[in-house]
Amino acid sequence: MQRAIAAYLGLAVGDALGATVEFMTPAEIRHEYDTHKNMIGGGWLKLKAGEITDDTEMSLALGNAILAAGKVEPTSVAEAFSQWMRGKPKDIGNTVRRGIVQFRRTRQTAMPESEHDAGNGACMRCLPVALSTLHSSWTDVQSASRLQAHTTHNNLVSDAGTECILQMVQAAILGEPLAELELLAHELVARYPVFEYRQRRRDNPSGYIVDTLQAVFQALFSTNSFETALVEVVNRGGDADTTGAILGMVAGALYGLENIPTRWLDRLDDNIRTQCTQQARALYQLAQQGHLQ
Repeated sequence: MQRAIAAYLGLAVGDALGATVEFMTPAEIRHEYDTHKNMIGGGWLKLKAGEITDDTEMSLALGNAILAAGKVEPTSVAEAFSQWMRGKPKDIGNTVRRGIVQFRRTRQTAMPESEHDAGNGACMRCLPVALSTLHSSWTDVQSASRLQAHTTHNNLVSDAGTECILQMVQAAILGEPLAELELLAHELVARYPVFEYRQRRRDNPSGYIVDTLQAVFQALFSTNSFETALVEVVNRGGDADTTGAILGMVAGALYGLENIPTRWLDRLDDNIRTQCTQQARALYQLAQQGHLQ
């Protein structure tokens, strides 16, 4: 359970740290901060220190929907996302907004498949699926992933990237080492060569799932601690709150709670830290109950 909690807090920490430098280039970050490594808030969203963005907020909304229904139930998920948007979040992606608006208008819980919807929005919020399906068959994990993802992002490349991150988080929670996670990335590249990340450094990653995961993989596999990996990825700029959130969930599960710097955990919004911890426990227990039945 501790690794599950670390994954959730890692997501929130990565989100809050990365949000400061979102949409900045690496050169701009170096000029402003030298190396950005302190949770100071600010950025284009003018956040308070330790405040999170849509990455963590949508994860918590998804997790609450899963816990209420006892599984990934698409109408519950879509309703949860719709309710979240009613709260007028500071940040929301265009593809996410479009999917929620369609649900409100038609009650359909899946967007039509589109080659243009390969953003990172489904991946950034996927952690509750990883936790709640921890002991499920891969077929069930994949099905649950697509039920939540297709609410807003119905795209094969987005699905593949999101499902790779689910595999990595689950493997790390179950004690697999970094080398095993890298094999999962290699398998993704073998099936979808567009994700190849070993040939060219990905700086200033966009919201395209391929750019996002190339930056995440490069940072994760070239470092050996939670802190060095997270600092490496957010200092690449671009969609830094989301690269930080995705790397944070994987690295949190991999390195454990004791290796997330306390200076970051202490700055994280108290309410968010509590929600992440409680939800991680509840989703982990839901997976255990299904495993024991």
